[in-house]
Amino acid sequence: MKFWDEVVVKVVAGKGGDGLVSFFRERINARGGPDGGDGGDGGDVVIFSDPSLSDLSYFSHQRFLRAQNGKNGGKNRRQGKRGADLRVGVPVGTVVYEWNEKFAWQRVFDFNKPNLEFRVAKGGKGGWGNAHFVSAVRRSPRVALPGEKGERKKIKLVLKLIAEVGLIGLPNAGKSTLLSVLSSARPKIAAYPFTTLIPHLGVLKCPTGKVVIADIPGLIQGAHKGRGLGDRFLKHIERTKILVWLIDSTSSSPVEDYRILKKELSSYKPGLLGKQKILVLTKIDIASDWREKMKVLQREVKDLIIPISAATHQGLKKLILAICQETKKP
Repeated sequence: MKFWDEVVVKVVAGKGGDGLVSFFRERINARGGPDGGDGGDGGDVVIFSDPSLSDLSYFSHQRFLRAQNGKNGGKNRRQGKRGADLRVGVPVGTVVYEWNEKFAWQRVFDFNKPNLEFRVAKGGKGGWGNAHFVSAVRRSPRVALPGEKGERKKIKLVLKLIAEVGLIGLPNAGKSTLLSVLSSARPKIAAYPFTTLIPHLGVLKCPTGKVVIADIPGLIQGAHKGRGLGDRFLKHIERTKILVWLIDSTSSSPVEDYRILKKELSSYKPGLLGKQKILVLTKIDIASDWREKMKVLQREVKDLIIPISAATHQGLKKLILAICQETKKP
């Protein structure tokens, strides 16, 4: 199953209806004067944040969004009906970019909360009918205006998951297993690289409230350049408040694993290293030498290291306490 977190879409707002050239005619009033009505405005294209959506899969088959055109003006000064707006929902966390005159993507809106709305393209104004042009010196105008075209744009929708805590690590570091025991999430778990093919969200219950945790696909060396899967999903940790770094105690060199993670985060966006960090040594139930490896790793880092086993729940209380305490900090 593909996780749709980035799409490019063409957007066209509705064209305004044309104004009408018309003259009132009836048996008792053969020269009743101009009565052509104005055209209706074209519909807008509106995007809103829908908390029930989890990704942008709707756009996998819908890459062109068009609002309804306005109706033309009618006789007896009847104004054409306004075109219906096209309203499309996106997940909370979606960022809208617009292709501008400088041939670059410009960020224009961030759906960082539920039920926000953004008019991405405005419909064209309806044209004036000839009744609109009547004056003291122009009693029988034979002119009307066509409706204006609606705005046409190319936009890019980028989903950045909203989670307070992000789990990062190399493939098979134990992120999915940890998420499953910390929350009610049930990510697919297996003993091969890139078990996590898409980000998963879970909820940890803390005394002060619920904390949303994101399990990010494993990073490998060179991920920021496009290798592996992690480069596509690094953007999902940009909004997190805390990063939980998972280091596999069964690795031949936990220190080298730590250095790879640090380099990839820094290469993608240096500011990520400034986020609050919790360092975790995983799988201590199957690594008999984890204490020795932890001492070596501790010489490399200044942060506190929490050894855990998601399988036996060893150390989980300490980790949960640390996550709950860190999320309370401003």
